[in-house]
Formats: sequence, structure tokens, C-alpha cells
Amino acid sequence: MKNIVKGLSFVLALSSFGIMNAQNKQNKNLSIKVNKEESKDYIPAVRLINNPDGSCTFEKGKIPTLKHLNTTTFWMSNKTEDWEKNAHPAPRRQYVITLKGNIRFKVTDGSTFIIKPGTVLLAEDLKGKGHSWDMVKSKSWERLYIPIDENADDNFIKND
Repeated sequence: MKNIVKGLSFVLALSSFGIMNAQNKQNKNLSIKVNKEESKDYIPAVRLINNPDGSCTFEKGKIPTLKHLNTTTFWMSNKTEDWEKNAHPAPRRQYVITLKGNIRFKVTDGSTFIIKPGTVLLAEDLKGKGHSWDMVKSKSWERLYIPIDENADDNFIKND
């Protein structure tokens, strides 16, 4: 019985390989061209920035979709250290993509905003006391950190 199962598994694997190979040959010349500069689609974003005096504030805006981001790495986190909830500047320019959780950010003047999944946070407040945050109706915060290359455009468009 084991030999029959092994044999069937082998035949199925070969068949799957043959089908995938045929699909690759059929789609070999398929290309999709998207004019990234003309995309009118955006994702909402909030950017943390420093004022000239070093205090932290924020701007609401958007980031165009289908634009390449100048980055070479990213990492995920679902853990929170105590120091992260206290006021701190961003360690680097980075996109923070919330996958799960609702997070209330607070800036120097006491103003707050909430980040939910679907809104990109740009952390660019690299000086001063920075920002703090806490979870709102959430027990955990799952997120991606995507550093922005040093001299790269962050693609942020401030709301009017």
C-alpha cells in the first residue's frame, strides 16, 4: 500500500511539474506595463516629523501605490518593549506598516492620531523627545518596519 501511495505521489508531482512548466512557457512573453507616475491610487499615511526646534509633530497625507520604495530590507514585530511606549525619536527614517492593532500616537504638543491597518506611518522624527504611543482596544501590535534609504524620497504627499 505504501508503494502505491508513493507511486501516486510521484506521478502527481511529475504532472504538476509538467503543468507548471507548460504554463511558464505560455506566459513567457506576457508582460504588464503600469505607468507608475500616472497612478491615481493612494494609501493613507501619517508622517512624524521634527519642527525646527526639535519637537515632534505629524502631517496627514497619502502615498501613491505602485511606486518602488528605495529599501533593501524589512522586518516584522509583534512584541513590545516598555521603552517603545515612552517618548522616543525614530531610530531611522522608516515606514511602519500595521498589520494588526490600533495604535494611538502622541507628539510633543499632546496632539494624537490613531494608526489602524490600512494606514502607513512614516517615522521621520529623528531628533528630540520624539513620539509615544499606546494600544487602543488592542492587545498586540503586529507590524512591518521598512527602512527608507538615507537620501531616498519617502513618496509622501501632504493633504491640502
